[in-house]
Amino acid sequence: QVQLVESGGGLVQPGGSLRLSCAASGIITSINVMAWYRQAPGNQRELVASITSDGSASYADSVKGRFTISRDNAKKTTYLQMNSLKPEDTAVYYCSVDRIDYKDPIPNKDPIPKMWFNLWGQGTQVTVSS
Repeated sequence: QVQLVESGGGLVQPGGSLRLSCAASGIITSINVMAWYRQAPGNQRELVASITSDGSASYADSVKGRFTISRDNAKKTTYLQMNSLKPEDTAVYYCSVDRIDYKDPIPNKDPIPKMWFNLWGQGTQVTVSS
């Protein structure tokens, strides 16, 4: 099995910074696009940033120039560096992968290659408040 685990959320004052991490676990052979979404109370989940396997990044207009997405393919991890945080950035932040190739271990047999689409992490709370 595979899963995504986020970390790094917390409470920060306006103008402050936080760095979120999302690590994929399992016998993983490749990860396609990795992305960060967020959902504030009463709002729909929105795409914040995404990054392809070769490092091409894109951002929502609301975070351009303040947030930076990156990934370490060897560590199967994506990061979201958030600077100049505003109260309106307060939300639960979710990591997501559109496609992940992995191997499902079978006792006493060769692991079975599988794919998982639209994998999500459990979310991490980011609160920007004075």
